[in-house]
Amino acid sequence: MKVLGVVLDHCLSFSRHATSVARACNYHVQAIRHVRHFLTTELALTLACSLILPRLDYCNAVLHGAPASSIQKLQRMQNTAARVVLQSARRSPSQPLFQQLHWLPVRQRIDYKLAALAYKIHHTSTPVYLSRHIQPRTVTCRLRCSATPRVCKPITRTNFADRAFRCSAPAVWNSLTADIIE
Repeated sequence: MKVLGVVLDHCLSFSRHATSVARACNYHVQAIRHVRHFLTTELALTLACSLILPRLDYCNAVLHGAPASSIQKLQRMQNTAARVVLQSARRSPSQPLFQQLHWLPVRQRIDYKLAALAYKIHHTSTPVYLSRHIQPRTVTCRLRCSATPRVCKPITRTNFADRAFRCSAPAVWNSLTADIIE
């Protein structure tokens, strides 16, 4: 089933969604590769940032906690895009390329999206349909750690339930350091 561009499968592994996104990104990576020798690095980076990265980022918050195989498909596509933009060898390591391009790996992009949503909810209470799922933690005694604004993470029994927004956003928010949150 496809809802708002996200392909849902029967066990919510998002494998088909990752394959679909990787296929769409691959089309644009190959198109950029064909004309790359005519482009400057800045123009190739602009094309990648406007054609490939939005597809990787669209609804990526639903991928939090997804199986590593689903995330790996998207990561391989981002690695390929970085190599095409910087015209590096196919087997070159991707981390130095990401640092040069100022890109985050896919898993960190997912966490960034959840942290940004949690920040927006924490400070503006919008969007309303999400703000009711994130409640600030109330502290009963004064501790050093109580000065940092944290949110309540509901207790769940399964890993599958931990992937829900009401559990994943507080987990990512609470994992941030105090200097980032404030």
